[in-house]
Amino acid sequence: MPAVAGSLYMASQQKGVPPLPRLLARPLPVINMGRLSMDSASQALAVQDIVLACRERGCFQVVNHGISKSCMKGALETASEFFQLSTERKEEFASDDIRQPIRYTTSSRDGISMSRSFLKHYANPLDDWIKFWPQQPSTYREKMGEYAVEMQRVSMQLMEATLQGLGLGPLYLQEKLEGGVQFIALNNYPQSSAKTADEIGLAPHSDYGFLTILLQSSPGLEVMHHDDDAWTPVPAIPGALHVHVGDHLEVLSNGQLKSLIHRAVLNPNESRISIASIHGLSINEEVHCAEELIDEHNPKMYRGSSFQDFLNFLPANINKYKRFVESLRIDTP
Repeated sequence: MPAVAGSLYMASQQKGVPPLPRLLARPLPVINMGRLSMDSASQALAVQDIVLACRERGCFQVVNHGISKSCMKGALETASEFFQLSTERKEEFASDDIRQPIRYTTSSRDGISMSRSFLKHYANPLDDWIKFWPQQPSTYREKMGEYAVEMQRVSMQLMEATLQGLGLGPLYLQEKLEGGVQFIALNNYPQSSAKTADEIGLAPHSDYGFLTILLQSSPGLEVMHHDDDAWTPVPAIPGALHVHVGDHLEVLSNGQLKSLIHRAVLNPNESRISIASIHGLSINEEVHCAEELIDEHNPKMYRGSSFQDFLNFLPANINKYKRFVESLRIDTP
């Protein structure tokens, strides 16, 4: 990670204001997922676009993904209704144990948030985890369950395309991905109180898994450019989903793809809800650099690791802003 990002984190902790410039004129790629279901030429172009976006930007947005507007609206509505519950009702899920199957906490406790509350829980396979989910609001399990299943489907399609684009084939790791971890994070950010400068809602970080797919009710997500360390706001395009590369995809690709550093700033016009769906292998399944991507010119760059290793890494490092993927890098002469 560029040193400037670490400096940003310290500055944002102390001041709540991001010192880095924004480049507003660098639009993010928008990919039509419908092309993955068309003729072979259209599929090939879509695969090419997805891998190029991952390689150059670490992220992209997708449209025509097959998820209904009512499903996405329902997920955002039931998430908002959860955060409107009484503190007592929400605190039923409060825990400092990051290994709990469901956990609610706030910025005063979690160590990386500046100003947010969140609910996190596992979702795949749904039948194993839905019994831990909130029963209030009454629609939560139904609406979030429908959304989680759709997220798993989209993640499988995108991973197949990404792996194919890396030359590994669309069926590479298929069974392990189908049975892998899906982690849903509902984030609630208050409206900004600042008039002239942004307030940080969530400090810069990268996600542990292969892909993160995010739905946001309004703008607030910002992503760091790979080449110049500047920030780009991610627009909340109606019906679109934001997708970005996680640490384990960086490892699997042997550094061909880089995990995305991102942050959340508070929206000056309204409070904001986002729903992140993070996808990886099962908790104890290690991710290694793909042997097909290692040769004399491209030596192995990372040690293997699992989601369990990430959970072990997190408590001692979250307040130091150390990225998990950095701990996996192999020093080369």
